[in-house]
Amino acid sequence: MSIKSILKFVSAVGLVVFFLLLIPPIVGFFHNEDVFIYTVVMFALFIVNLSTFLILQNDEMVLGIKESIISVNFIWILLGIGGAIPMVLYTKIDPAGAFFEAISGFTTTGASVYTDVEILPKSILFHRSLMHWIGGIGIIVLGVGLLPLINPSGSVSLFKAESTGISMDKITPKIKDTANRIWAVYILFTLANFVLLMLFGMNWFDAINHAFATISTGGFSTKNTSLAGFSDGVVWTTTFFMVISGINFLAHIRFFNGDKAAFNTEENKWYIGLIFFLAFAMALEHSITSENSFYNSLMHSFFTVATLASTTGFASLDYEKWGQFTMMIAILAMIMSANAGSTAGGIKMIRYVLFFKNIALEIKRTIQPDVITSIFVDGKQIKSSIISSVFGFFALFILTAFFVTMYLFARGFDLLTAFSTSISMIGNIGPGLNLTGPSQNYAFFSWYDKIILSFAMIIGRLECYTVFMMLSRNFWKKF
Repeated sequence: MSIKSILKFVSAVGLVVFFLLLIPPIVGFFHNEDVFIYTVVMFALFIVNLSTFLILQNDEMVLGIKESIISVNFIWILLGIGGAIPMVLYTKIDPAGAFFEAISGFTTTGASVYTDVEILPKSILFHRSLMHWIGGIGIIVLGVGLLPLINPSGSVSLFKAESTGISMDKITPKIKDTANRIWAVYILFTLANFVLLMLFGMNWFDAINHAFATISTGGFSTKNTSLAGFSDGVVWTTTFFMVISGINFLAHIRFFNGDKAAFNTEENKWYIGLIFFLAFAMALEHSITSENSFYNSLMHSFFTVATLASTTGFASLDYEKWGQFTMMIAILAMIMSANAGSTAGGIKMIRYVLFFKNIALEIKRTIQPDVITSIFVDGKQIKSSIISSVFGFFALFILTAFFVTMYLFARGFDLLTAFSTSISMIGNIGPGLNLTGPSQNYAFFSWYDKIILSFAMIIGRLECYTVFMMLSRNFWKKF
C-alpha cells in the first residue's frame, strides 16, 4: 500500500475544496461580516493541503483499489472536520453538531441541526450550500477531472470507488475528460436554475444558494420554511431541476451531444413514471379529501414526490399534515430513489429494476426448470456478478438501516422516527417523518447520536461497499 499516493491524492482534493471554501468569507465580507478568522482558517487548510501536495509532487501516484478505497473514506471524514470548523467558530453549535452539518452538506443529505437558519451569517449560509454543490457531483470525480497526474489505472479505481450505481460507465476514453464534461453540465444546470429562480422572484443570494442545493440534490435552504412562501414559479422550477438532477449525468451529456434517445432507458422510464404516478395519486387523494384545488394539490404533490425521490429534501409545505395516505406516498418516494450516475443518494432505480427482474426470472425457472434465460436491461445482458453485487448491496443497505433503526429505537425514539431517520440518513434524503419530518430538524439528538448519524450518511453516500470493505480482513490481505 502506498501511503504517499494516498496523502498526495487526498491533499490534491483538499486544496481544491478548501480553495473553493474561501468564497464564503468573500460573500460575508460584502455583507459587512467579520470573517477574518474564517478566512485565516480556510486559507490555513488550503496551505496545509498545498504544501503536502508540493512535498509529494515528485512521487509517483499509484492508486490501486486499496489506495482508492482508503482515500475515499479518509477524504469524507477530513472534509467533515474542515467544513465544521467555521460553523463552530461563527454559530452557537457544538463540534458534533457542526460535524453532522458538514457531513450532511458534503454528502448532500440536507439534514440540519439549526433551528433557525435565517439568523445565521450570510457566509455560513453560503458555506452550507457550497458544501452541497461540491459534494453533489462527488469529491473524487472532481479530483479525477482536475488531476491529470493520476495514472489511467488509478483514475479508473477512483472513479469506481466514488461513482454511484451498479457499474462504471463513461463517455470518453479518458475518465478525466468524462469528469470534466460532467462538471460542465453540472455548472450549466446550476446557472440555468439560478437565472430562472431570480426571474420568478428570488433575490440573488437565495437563488444561488437554492440552485446549489437543488442541482446537488442537497436540500439546505436559506429559509426556516424551506421553499414554502415562494412563488409557484419557484416551486415548479425547483421541481423540474430536482427531477433532472436525479437523472444519470452521462445521459445529459449524450443528449447534449445529439443523442435523442439518451433518456430512453428502462431505469429512467421507471424513475419518471413513478414520480408522475405517485404525484398524481397524492394530488388526487388530497384534492378530494380537502378544500385545496387540484392545481395546488398537484403542484405540492409533484414537488414533494420529486424532492424525496431525488433525495433533495426541500419542503414546500408540511406534507405530514395531509394524512396517512400522503405519508405512505412519501415513504415510497423516499425508498424509490433516482438514477445511478446522478447526484442523488439512495438505492438507485436500476437496482430495483434488476432486483425485480431477477425475482421474475427465478419464478420462471421454478415453473420451468429447464429454461435457459438471462436478465437484459436496455437490450444488454447483465452479468451474474452484477446481479450478485446488487443483492449484496440490498443486504448491506437493509442491515445498516436495521441497526441504525434499532439504535434509535433503543435510545427511546418512536419506531416511525427511528425507521424514517435511518432511511433518510443512509439514503442521503434529509427529512424523515414524525420527529424528523419536513417541518422539524435534527437539533434534539445527543452529540453521540449525531456522530453515529454522520457516519450513517457517509456509509450511504459511499454506497455501503466502499466503507464495509475496509472492515474485511481479506481487503487488507489481498491488495
